[in-house]
Amino acid sequence: MSTKDFIEKDYYKVLGVPKDATEAEIKKAYRKLAREFHPDANKGNAKAEERFKEISEANDILGDPKKRKEYDEARALFGNGGFRPGPGAGGGSFNFDLGDLFGGGGTTAQGGGFGGGLGDVFGGLFNRGGTGTTRTQPRRGQDIDTEVTLSFTEAIEGATVPLRMSSQAPCKACSGTGDKNGTPRVCPTCVGTGQVARGSGGGFSLTDPCPDCKGRGLIAEHPCMECKGSGRAKSSRTMQVRIPAGVTDGQRIRLRGKGAPGERGGPAGDLYVMVHVGAHPVFGRKDDNLTVTVPVTFAEAALGGEVRVPTLGGPAVTLKLPPGTPNGRTMRARGKGAVRKDGTRGDLLVTVEVCVPKDLSGKARDALEAYREATADEDPRAELFEAAKGD
Repeated sequence: MSTKDFIEKDYYKVLGVPKDATEAEIKKAYRKLAREFHPDANKGNAKAEERFKEISEANDILGDPKKRKEYDEARALFGNGGFRPGPGAGGGSFNFDLGDLFGGGGTTAQGGGFGGGLGDVFGGLFNRGGTGTTRTQPRRGQDIDTEVTLSFTEAIEGATVPLRMSSQAPCKACSGTGDKNGTPRVCPTCVGTGQVARGSGGGFSLTDPCPDCKGRGLIAEHPCMECKGSGRAKSSRTMQVRIPAGVTDGQRIRLRGKGAPGERGGPAGDLYVMVHVGAHPVFGRKDDNLTVTVPVTFAEAALGGEVRVPTLGGPAVTLKLPPGTPNGRTMRARGKGAVRKDGTRGDLLVTVEVCVPKDLSGKARDALEAYREATADEDPRAELFEAAKGD
């Protein structure tokens, strides 16, 4: 992403949240949009896939307090997408290079310095150094996106899963230099910075990756045959990744430093894991609570009694049905739900379903006939018809 693209993108608008949205509001908006535009739910829909990428990118910035602060500061400085050059001292106009600001060593045309520059503001987001970064520097590795499918139980309890990932890593043949002799030279176009200034009118310029060295800051005189001078080669590896307990379907987990290796001693990128959770034949989930529907007999619902209820991965619990329990009533078994972030558990929500027998024995039929005669004077629909007359 170029600096200009970053400044002009309104991530708050992408997620549909206000600029003062809380972390919880941002998280909720991301989850809702991620479910709606996830590629699995929109197979073959290129627009939905692009929208999903925008949503993920916005969540990556706004969901991280540090990155969000840097983004807000940059947007405020550049007027939400365009710096407003104002008159300088003596009536002159600003005429400066944003490359100086990003490099940290520039000053305004009127002599007013920006101190440490904007290297600190954009360093974390664009992986650029702060002050004094004028030569070839270590490069951060790429972020990697992958997906994993867990069973319902694995998502609740947590699981360690193997992930096979392919990414770009330093070429082993040339030790990441891109030169088969291991002696690349500094790019003369960008003087090793990997960036070149691009004029955009209005008295200032923006920076883009150098087209000659592709942002590396180095050029191979004798290109390596394996990586064709890029210094990077495709690498595959299998990693055992621990998925925390309580993850939800569609959740995106960030594992710092588990992405592609860096270049010239730079840090590794991050690994982003999109979690998919399979359904369970008995249990469901509602936030941190699990849900289950338990069938009961008419006698148990009418007279009350004790009912054994299964739990996920644990012993059954016994719930007491009060006399006259209606169909659809929900009861709670505390501490039998999903694992929360603080290590505690939610509850198991048990919904009662009164079963109507399809076949009756002679004795059972006689008993029900006797019950019907005993309750012949009761009309459960009387109040319904009275209420219907109200309008």
